[in-house]
Amino acid sequence: MKPSRGMHNRLSRPRRPSQAGTHRPPADRPDPLARLIEKYGDGRDVCRADSGRVWVTGAEAAREVMGNRRQWYVETSDFFHTRHGVFGPRPAQIEIGRAARVLLQRQLASRRHELAALVERRLAPKSHWPDAGNLLVFEHLEDVLLCRAAPASLRDAVVGVVHRAVLAGARQRHSALSRRHFRRAVMRALAEEITARRTGGPGEPRDLLDVVVAGGGRTTDPGTLAEVYLSFLFATVGSVGFALGWAVYLAGTHQRPAEHAPQWVVREALRLWPVAWLFTRTPRVAHELAGVPVGAGDAVDVCTLLVHRNPGQWDRPHAYLPGRWESPPPEPAFLPFGYGPHSCTGAAVALELLEDLVRIITNGRHLSVTAEGIAPQLGPALAPPRFTAELGTRVPAGEGR
Repeated sequence: MKPSRGMHNRLSRPRRPSQAGTHRPPADRPDPLARLIEKYGDGRDVCRADSGRVWVTGAEAAREVMGNRRQWYVETSDFFHTRHGVFGPRPAQIEIGRAARVLLQRQLASRRHELAALVERRLAPKSHWPDAGNLLVFEHLEDVLLCRAAPASLRDAVVGVVHRAVLAGARQRHSALSRRHFRRAVMRALAEEITARRTGGPGEPRDLLDVVVAGGGRTTDPGTLAEVYLSFLFATVGSVGFALGWAVYLAGTHQRPAEHAPQWVVREALRLWPVAWLFTRTPRVAHELAGVPVGAGDAVDVCTLLVHRNPGQWDRPHAYLPGRWESPPPEPAFLPFGYGPHSCTGAAVALELLEDLVRIITNGRHLSVTAEGIAPQLGPALAPPRFTAELGTRVPAGEGR
């Protein structure tokens, strides 16, 4: 699952939610997403904001922009976006994405039997979210993110990135000066390891850093490759962890979550609260999009949050209805992983892990959620509000019926 652009640069009173899945924050705490939904969630496909920005909220228009089949937009990649531009060339992006997907699939297959014990250790009987989801995903994927043969100092630095930059709100807990110093230290450690790994011969990748080094070649600046690697860290631990948090939050605040198939729960959570909720594109030429004139240089924002709640494409769009996925909607209006040539190559891997975890968490257990708030934590990735989850003791199959 990809982070929204800029996520790699983050080195960033209580009320129960309604059964409809909507969110109404206290009057003294305005919720920008609630205002966004109210203003632009009326079924239009494209609209121009007072600021001049173009909001894309319909599925067909969103696919037009992100698919870029007519070459109306500057070709870009949200995942491979660095402080110095977009890492490329395109064949290197494709190879890195393919190799990363294969490595992650192998890791999930070899360690699937460990997930139940990990859930028990990390989440039972009580856990505090969304951090619990991020830390669980990190522990499960830690060795594929950075192999055990990596220097202990670098492994400590990666743990530090998770705690200081990936977890929701972590960035605000440290001063700007502290963040700068920490970022320099992490980038220096990663660049040194990248340089060291380049001296070795080619071999089977041990971790995602090996994947980045092999795909980046020997001439790419190590600092650029370090940023690509950090994108992997944020996409796995951050985005997948937050998506798990949304699935648990919504399942736990609605009745009888065990009645719904895990894949329905995951997809409905990603529909209502897509972690990668905003994709910005820049037009190359003037054109018309769903009847709205768009000029070269305009800022065009594809908002998957609004696409997923467009009343022209979804029945009861603001309601949490996992059962809708028993017969998926015929129109491809579900875009949590982007769309087109730059869509997330790890989408299938992310869904597999999320469904496995939701199955373990909800199967034979009573899940109870106590929310500290109801508004999402807004950032490059959309994190759920803080909440506490309690897991009841697992009931053996056939008992308690």
